Amino acid sequence: MPIRPLSASDFPAIQALHRHVGWPPRSLAGWRWLHENPARAAINAPAGWVVDGPDGLPAGHVGNLVQRYWSGSQPMYGATAYSIIVTPPVRGTSREMLDAFARQPGVFAAWVFNANSTSQPLYARHDMRAWPEQTHSLKLSWIVDPVPLALGRLYRAAHRLAPDAVSGWGERLMHDRLARDPRLTLPTGVAVLGELRDQSRYGEFWDALRAEGRLLADRSPETLRWRLSDPDITVPPLILAFSRGSDITGYAMAMMAKANILEAPILEILDLEALVDDVEAIPALMQGLITAARQMGAAKLRIQTVSPYLLDRLGHLGKRARREGGWGHCHVRLAPDGPDPALWSPTPYDGDYAMCLRPLPFQADRRAHAGGRVGDGTERLKAFQ
Repeated sequence: MPIRPLSASDFPAIQALHRHVGWPPRSLAGWRWLHENPARAAINAPAGWVVDGPDGLPAGHVGNLVQRYWSGSQPMYGATAYSIIVTPPVRGTSREMLDAFARQPGVFAAWVFNANSTSQPLYARHDMRAWPEQTHSLKLSWIVDPVPLALGRLYRAAHRLAPDAVSGWGERLMHDRLARDPRLTLPTGVAVLGELRDQSRYGEFWDALRAEGRLLADRSPETLRWRLSDPDITVPPLILAFSRGSDITGYAMAMMAKANILEAPILEILDLEALVDDVEAIPALMQGLITAARQMGAAKLRIQTVSPYLLDRLGHLGKRARREGGWGHCHVRLAPDGPDPALWSPTPYDGDYAMCLRPLPFQADRRAHAGGRVGDGTERLKAFQ
């Protein structure tokens, strides 16, 4: 069965595939938003690949999230795979789909930073290696409220014994604070970032970050506005800035997510970056995120992609974190003529987490209350001020 590029007419079938395997749903508007990714359009890359089943509808899928990168003033592109689904009618086609992804032209690297423990051995067959070498299996978390985490473990044990009965319980562990827009009390120097205009303090921070010469995913105001315009976001991501005087020297982005109806809400760190010469920015932002997680009703704070560079910058906060993971969830295939990978220190921003985490299960009226006008990412920032 031949594979082919994903097209807009496939979106309803891709929705059905996600429901079939129990993955977080995405609306048709959400699929259109992903398809309109400006970085993908810039290099005319496929939005993904599908393989059709006997009924002519997609029965297998791999998504292709293209991102613009910078090394100083030099733009380039990379891609991460997401939503890798192969159903029984097309069993055996994952190799062809992953080869199409890993060997696509026009990118300096292709990677998966969200592999599960079952699938992770597959990527070596596609010349993808576990990377970064020291931290490819590491996730860090900080417990905020142990009670809902313990309850979640009990609910999962009950589900294993009586899955049909437990599934009928509905959504559990929805803390009252999750439904309120918080007014956060944050450490000195840390504040909610409320402006993402091109000509803004954040824009100046991005210019300074890019000028350092590291290999960085595009974090320009324009790109962040596109990310925040995701129509399936129910609660806006929290974006914090660390400032010295009038200058922003570091920022963090985190999203509240809930893996399934039985899990406790977790504040997932999507990004954590700072200028290289500010040693206080990352610890201060991390302390701000821990404080915010408690005030927002999260059971824990977690970061799912950690580079050796970031681990070092976390200092004592990294040492006191719980180690999660334990399998190689980060894999990459680097183009032989690409930039030096030592210049690249990825965070979850480089992966698929922002697009694939299950958001809090609030309805459209909640999105509107949170400033969720589709297409206007800046409006989403106002809920936390």
